[in-house]
Amino acid sequence: MILDPEPHSEDARQLVHIAMGSFALLLRYLHWWQAAILAGTAVAFNMWLLRRVTRGRLHRPSEGNAAVPTGIVFYPTSVLLLLLLIPSRPDIVAAAWGILAAGDGAATLIGRRSKGARIPWNRHKSLAGTIAFIIAGSAAGSFLAWWCRPALIPPPFAAFSLFAPIVAAIVAAAVETVPIRLDDNLSVPAIAALVMWPLSLVNPEVAAEALSSAKDELLMAVLANAAVAAAGHAARTVSRSGALCGFAIGTSIYLFAGWQGWLLLLAAFLAASVTSRMGLRRKTLLGIAEAHGGQRGAGNAIANTAIAAVAAATSAFTYAHDAALVAFAAALTAGASDTIASEIGKAWGRTTWLIAPVRRVPAGTSGALSVEGTAAGLVGAVVLAVMAIVLELVPAKALVPIVAGATIGSLIESGLGATLEPQGILNNDALNFINTGLAAFAALVIRDLT
Repeated sequence: MILDPEPHSEDARQLVHIAMGSFALLLRYLHWWQAAILAGTAVAFNMWLLRRVTRGRLHRPSEGNAAVPTGIVFYPTSVLLLLLLIPSRPDIVAAAWGILAAGDGAATLIGRRSKGARIPWNRHKSLAGTIAFIIAGSAAGSFLAWWCRPALIPPPFAAFSLFAPIVAAIVAAAVETVPIRLDDNLSVPAIAALVMWPLSLVNPEVAAEALSSAKDELLMAVLANAAVAAAGHAARTVSRSGALCGFAIGTSIYLFAGWQGWLLLLAAFLAASVTSRMGLRRKTLLGIAEAHGGQRGAGNAIANTAIAAVAAATSAFTYAHDAALVAFAAALTAGASDTIASEIGKAWGRTTWLIAPVRRVPAGTSGALSVEGTAAGLVGAVVLAVMAIVLELVPAKALVPIVAGATIGSLIESGLGATLEPQGILNNDALNFINTGLAAFAALVIRDLT
């Protein structure tokens, strides 16, 4: 006899979502490959058996006809990916898992019942839900990171185990409010781990020395960035929020990557701003000009320079100084060269192609490439990489890794833009963030291989 499916219960789904985080306790005792096998088993179970076992009670109505219920499958998949990417850090995997389980689950339970204030940029999210995410995610993440400390030899600093997950939960909660359709089961643990990984490299003595030195440069950093932010806003190249965010990011880069890093940031910003204004008449007539007259907002500033800012801080607070500066240069180069390619392609590109699937499309189509734009982006990447070398941020041998990393990031971004942006799964800012992050990662991998 086949039993009729029971009605979906969102509360039951979220309680199970939270309860599954308790399995992260096992990471203290399991080898990473044992944990990966269990995570892979969970992926298979959720994909083929969970619906039968629960009689569909945990599946939302929108998942009723889906061959694969993505959210339920993405949950263990994200844990599996973290285990494969950072097998030596079960504490980070466990903390990210805890933030996903408790933080995201609490946000949904509380947010669905909240009638109070909404998040200004996403009216579907409540302030109460976001606060619940931070509180529950921080508590679970910190406890699980502390619980898994004995699995590492030597164990990380106690301060890392207690406080790094709190920072990660705050950032993940902010990302969770971004109005895109990328599943939280992927974005939340990925961002949480991305925050905790560089924090795990911080050396207290090195960080204390860097902060002491930064005090001597603070006044100059503030004045220089205030002048640039004011000029950019007056020239209408950045909005008010973009100017404020750019000021904060620029100041941090000046303090931790020096005036040389700040000049590279300024060059990248000017290159993106100038090319956005090129061929503006044609772009406007075709309806493909940047919104708000090409003004860059806070989202654009974060998307294009947040990875670089983290890399700059990593170069100052850790022993990975040289590698972090290569990542810094690659991230800035990727963000600027991608904008150069896009804007030149829209202004003067004759034939525009999508790479996934390959076909001709009108100029300005998300993820599209043109010969003219691609060539301009490559030239821009080389120029910025050479500038990083001339400024003595990176050695000459870093030229190929930086340019190659920027190119790889841009190509992957084009593929994602062609396939996921039209569906609302990612937006332009999310694509830019992914581009700069992949560029930094690829540059480091190529650097180590050459």
